[in-house]
Amino acid sequence: MQSDFEPVQDEYSISCDPARIDLAVVHGFLSTSYWSEGLPLEVLQRAIAASLCFGVYHGGKQVGFARVVTDRATFAYLCDVFVLDAYRGQGLGRWLMEAVAAHPDLQGLRRMVLVTRDAHGLYERFGFRPLARPAGYMELHRPDVYAQGHTKGDGGQSLS
Repeated sequence: MQSDFEPVQDEYSISCDPARIDLAVVHGFLSTSYWSEGLPLEVLQRAIAASLCFGVYHGGKQVGFARVVTDRATFAYLCDVFVLDAYRGQGLGRWLMEAVAAHPDLQGLRRMVLVTRDAHGLYERFGFRPLARPAGYMELHRPDVYAQGHTKGDGGQSLS
C-alpha cells in the first residue's frame, strides 16, 4: 500500500493518509448527498478503514474526498467523490481524479467502475464509459438502509 502518495499543486495537496481525513467534513458532506443521505458515522468509519481514500486539502483543511474500494489487483469501485461547494470551479475535481488514476496501487486493474448521476463529463475524461454490457451487471440495492437503522451485517435482510 502507498501511504506516501501526496501530490501538491499550489496551496493544495492530496493525501491517502487515513489519519488526515477530517471525518466531520466527509461525514457532513456524504450524509446529506443524494447517494448516501443519512449515512451513519460508524458506517463511514468502517468504509474508510476498508478503502483507499484520497483527501484534498487546502493547507490543513479538507476540501475534497474520494474513496476507492479495491483489491489492488484486478478491480476497483470509485465512490464518494466530492469537492466542497466553496472550492468548486478551480479544477480540484479533475486534479483529484488525476491523482486517483495515477495512484500506484490502482495500476494494471482490469476493471474500475463508478456510479454517477451528474458528473459523466468529468469521468469520461479519464476513460470511463457507459457499461458495455449492462445486462451482465446485477445489483442488490437498498437505498433506504440507513433510514431503517440497519448499519451492520446484511442490512437487515437475509441473502439466503
